[in-house]
Amino acid sequence: MSLRWYSTVVESTDHRALARWWATTLDWEIAYESNLESVVIPRWSAELSDSLPFHRVPPGMVFVPVEQQKSGKNRLHWDFAPHTSDDRDAEIHRLEALGATLIDVGEPEDATWTVLADPDGNEFCVLSARDE
Repeated sequence: MSLRWYSTVVESTDHRALARWWATTLDWEIAYESNLESVVIPRWSAELSDSLPFHRVPPGMVFVPVEQQKSGKNRLHWDFAPHTSDDRDAEIHRLEALGATLIDVGEPEDATWTVLADPDGNEFCVLSARDE
């Protein structure tokens, strides 16, 4: 038996706005929204989930409300990679235009990733381009 990665839960002082930001950023869709949570999933997962075995359905993101602001560095973060056919720098500029912020968490000068924060301050990385 193994577990399926079902979702990543993110706390936010404005869970609906942050869910919309991530849906736009990843070109995903909001699958469910209430006062208690907003669920974001890949656009293609809804159409394929009925045909995929349980363990192959991709995870989503769930945003839940909290009163306190984020403080301190994340102990967990996402890594995202552009495809080698994409312009990595243009993608970083697109993220900044959407409201992401470049941040420094002490990464080395020769790092192959760029650290950003979403509008709520949650860190994530854009890696070097990959083809797999």
